[in-house]
Amino acid sequence: MSTNTFPRARRSAKGYDILQVEDFLEDAKRAYAAPAGTPAVLTSSDIRRTGFTLRRGGYATEAVDAALERLEDAFAERERAGHVRVAGQEAFAGEIRARAQEILARVARAKRRKFKRVSGFTLGYRPKEVDAFCDRIVAYLQQGGDLTVSEVREVSFRVVKGGYNEAQVDAVLDAVVEIMLAVR
Repeated sequence: MSTNTFPRARRSAKGYDILQVEDFLEDAKRAYAAPAGTPAVLTSSDIRRTGFTLRRGGYATEAVDAALERLEDAFAERERAGHVRVAGQEAFAGEIRARAQEILARVARAKRRKFKRVSGFTLGYRPKEVDAFCDRIVAYLQQGGDLTVSEVREVSFRVVKGGYNEAQVDAVLDAVVEIMLAVR
């Protein structure tokens, strides 16, 4: 097994565990090489949610993250093509429109009311920042506003006591990425 797939992190920084990354890439290669119609053992969503342990001497996180984004894009394209092949373009487009409408209904809610709040003793995403990003999602979904998949993947929010429930926000962001990849 090669351990030079990606550059290593600087000595003063941690990088992704090399063996975990290599094992994941082997699994991804096998999954992508599976014949069409084979039940998916790895999906674009799985790739987006993949995480690795940080270790000294590991792979540089930026390089691995960029490769994971390309891998996710490839899997999403393959998933889209498979869905269109089975259901047809019109049915696929209808499903994507329905999912986009669900997301829009959530992100277009009133400011500070878009997501469930955590208790005043618990940390959650800062509502003002999430609401501002949701405005960009609304513009994208309604008018084709300027928003990229990378921006959605990489957005981060400060945390505050009593903020938005992080799991809910993250689930919506994942759904936005799925929609964006489906309509590329």
